[in-house]
Formats: sequence, structure tokens, C-alpha cells
Amino acid sequence: MKRQAVFACNTCTTRAAEPAGICLACANNCHDGHDIFELYTKRNFCCDCGNNKFGEFKCKLIPDKADENFRNQYNHNFSGCYCTCDRPYPDTDDQANDEMIQCVVCEDWFHSRHLGCTLVEPEELQEMVCEACMNRAPFLWTYAAHFAVPPVMAPPEEGVEVDAEDEEISFTTQHIHKNPSPSTGAEQTEKEVEDKSSSCKRTNVEMMGSPARTVAKTLVCRLRELQVQGLERPRQGAVFWPYSWRSELCTCMSCKKAYVAADVPFLMDQSDTILAYENKGLAEPFGQPPLMALINSMEHVQQLEVIYGFKEMTTSIAAFSDQCVAEGKMVTDEAVNQFFEELRSGKRRKTNTGYQ
Repeated sequence: MKRQAVFACNTCTTRAAEPAGICLACANNCHDGHDIFELYTKRNFCCDCGNNKFGEFKCKLIPDKADENFRNQYNHNFSGCYCTCDRPYPDTDDQANDEMIQCVVCEDWFHSRHLGCTLVEPEELQEMVCEACMNRAPFLWTYAAHFAVPPVMAPPEEGVEVDAEDEEISFTTQHIHKNPSPSTGAEQTEKEVEDKSSSCKRTNVEMMGSPARTVAKTLVCRLRELQVQGLERPRQGAVFWPYSWRSELCTCMSCKKAYVAADVPFLMDQSDTILAYENKGLAEPFGQPPLMALINSMEHVQQLEVIYGFKEMTTSIAAFSDQCVAEGKMVTDEAVNQFFEELRSGKRRKTNTGYQ
């Protein structure tokens, strides 16, 4: 599955055991009553419930499973630890009220104070790539200089004077490509045309993905165009990006090989983002089976009631059908209505018994 909610079970796989992840259905059915904790979503993850990681324990929903899911990626989150500090969450020994933010590359969670950068308004932040993952794919630093949220600089130390004019120039040069030397009117006009052709902003035609632009992208490396401009930013700390930043990445053959070598080819996939995952759930609530969509919107106890109720109903219907066949009876409206009335009566008896 491209992306799904993943859980870990402390009861079946302790911290000392091999890490394993399970899906929502197995968390509610196979591991009911166990010590479960949520890992949010993971990309390309297949449920491990009942495979070799669980020994003799078998999945109740799909008993016959592969011994191992080789595409699954695991980290210390599956043992209940997070961030560079390798601490649990929630952490009873940590009294700091800190924001936890997930890296979109390694999918680990980090305390905002351990990101190596200053956050202004964490609730408005978008996609984050931690420093380790930026260095794992160093070409991302070039894109960060052009498209990422500008880093927040630490305030000057007390007693150190800062010239306002120099400060303004320093800030401006991060965003405007300077001409190396004065040029004549004709040269300046030609220069402006060239600058516009390689501008970071895209026209409406480009955004719509015209065939002509698509061909051009395969011939010209976007990354090299940006590198030539010479724009730099400090290569330290986590980097925050607007949700549209992946559309700026070059997709020429050379860059595609670089993504694969850095183990980040998913960055070229717009549907890989958490935003796309959440929007799909909002726009297509029944993109998955209606019953599962309904279950996902419920609390844990309600989920169990629906799952077991549905299982009981399907079992009863199968038994009713087999009985009619064995006795050679015709299935009439009256027989069906009587069958469902008996189901409702049984449910009322169980409910009343539960409140006694």
C-alpha cells in the first residue's frame, strides 16, 4: 500500500524483539486488548501481523501471509522511541511542552528544540526534512536556497551593533541574483530576457504541464540551472518547505538516478505527501470499502463493536442460507424479515444484559 496508518504492539514485539508494524484492522481485531501505540502513517508499508516476526501468532484476518515484508522500512519509532534524543513519547521524564514534527523523508519524529533551527509558528509549518536527510540527499540544499522557508537567524549578541543598511543588503542578496558587472541597455535587455526564461516562477502554461515544457525539462537540468545562480543557504538544521516544493524538483535522467542513489525516489511522487493522503480521505471518503471508511472515523470501542457485529451478521446470514438449502425451502420476504427480526432481538438481549 502506498501509504497507510501503522501501529506497533508492545505485547507481541517487545523493544528487544525485531521491529514490526501492523495495520488498523489487525490492531482492532488480532491485537485487541494488547499494548498498542500509533506510528501515524508510513509509505509503502505492508502489515506484518502473523508473519515470522510474530512467531506462532497468526493473523485472524489473513492467516496465510508472506514470511517477511522486504520493502518495509523500520526505525526506532517501532520500539517507541523518537527524535535524535531517542526518547519515548510521551516522555514522563520530560516536562517540556514541545512540538513533535515528522520528517517527510525518514519519517522519524523530532522535538522542535532538537531540529537545529528556530521555529516561528510550528502550527503553520508544512513539510520538514531533517538535517540528516538533507545531508543524505545533499542536492536538496540547492533547492532549499530557492524554494524552502528562509532560515530564522539568531538575534545579535548584546553589545554588538548591526548596521541596518548592511543587514538589508545581506537579506536582499539571498533572494535577488546580482549582475557581476554593469551592462549597456541592449545587454541589460538581453540579460532580463535570459533571467525571465530561467526564473523560479512558472507560467500558467508550465503549471498545466504543456508537452513543449515537458520536452524542455528532459533536456535541461533544473538543478544545474539553480546551481549556476550561486544562491546558498547555511547547510545546517532542519529545512521547512511549502507543500508545492516537490514540483520544483528536476526530473531529468541524471537527477532521477541521484534520487534513487540517495534512496529518495518518492520525492518525485506528488501523491506521496501527507497532504495528498489527508486530502484523498476528505475528497474520497469511500475511496476504500465503505465499511472501512466508516470504521476509521470511529473510536476504538466503536470500531470493535462494528467489526464483531459485522462478522456475526455475515456468519448468521451464511447459516440461514445453508439451512434453507439443506431443507429445500424457498427464501421468501417473510422468512428474511423474520431472520433479521431475530438478529435484532438477539442484539437487544445482549445490550440489556450488558447494562445489568
